[in-house]
Amino acid sequence: MRFYPKHFLTMQELSGEEIIELLNIADQLKYEKKNGIPHPRLAGKTLGMIFQKSSTRTRISFEVGIYQLGGTALFLSPNDLQIGRGEPLSDTGRCLARYLDGIMIRTYAHEDVERLTEYGIPVVNGLTDYAHPCQVLADLMTIREYKSTLKGLKLTFIGDGNNMANSLITGCLNVGMSISIACPKGYEPHEKVLAYAAGFGDKFTLTDNIQKACEGSDVLVTDVWASMGHEAEAAKRLEAFKGYQINDKTLFYANAEAMVLHCLPAHRGEEITEEVLERHAGMIFDEAENRLHAQKAILIKLMEK
Repeated sequence: MRFYPKHFLTMQELSGEEIIELLNIADQLKYEKKNGIPHPRLAGKTLGMIFQKSSTRTRISFEVGIYQLGGTALFLSPNDLQIGRGEPLSDTGRCLARYLDGIMIRTYAHEDVERLTEYGIPVVNGLTDYAHPCQVLADLMTIREYKSTLKGLKLTFIGDGNNMANSLITGCLNVGMSISIACPKGYEPHEKVLAYAAGFGDKFTLTDNIQKACEGSDVLVTDVWASMGHEAEAAKRLEAFKGYQINDKTLFYANAEAMVLHCLPAHRGEEITEEVLERHAGMIFDEAENRLHAQKAILIKLMEK
């Protein structure tokens, strides 16, 4: 089976078979990169990268990725674009569509990403407050590398019901995994995602009980308690999320060989202990590396045609 997406906005929009196809491409690209086999499949293509949120992994992995595929990246911050001075996103989008072969955007409002899809070129969601699909595709790639399969595994996410939780829920369920979310009351995932997950029955669990969420889990995942845009709530969140941490006690509840993943950056001593992070650093930094390979697979699917 081959599918030809127009855009990459959320994990919810992809079937399990389509996600696996992307992972297979990513695995092949990683093999080629490790063995010095060039793959300039996007030679002559230009990717515009709009950053309204700062970034380490997203910027570098996309910029290096399009270069390895033979193309060119343009880094576009609000200071580089007229949207920083009040130009409507619609006008910017219509112009960019006439210059570029694709757009990657990392921003706040998911609606801004959806609006950019109206202008005729592929759009990749590099992160919004609603979804972080590129990260979750890399997470699934890493889990499959370590566990050899995805179907039938259980993943537990501990912390804020944020964009990571939203994308993990839809991505895991679509590839046949079970997922539990452990978060304090008032910090649940998006209601649209919860409505979608309800169709998967007992494969999805939402609870404020960490032990219940972790029991039988093959993978534990967490993220910072206060994402970008929530800095003003940092003190409040520090109190609300106290105890929602991946530590040795948390790992005791999970399966003996459970993986630990973190999308980074990590606040050691808050959502994860220093000891647990360093013990699982190999897989966490494999996860970070896999952003590069997974995103190259996305760019090929969108821009190679």
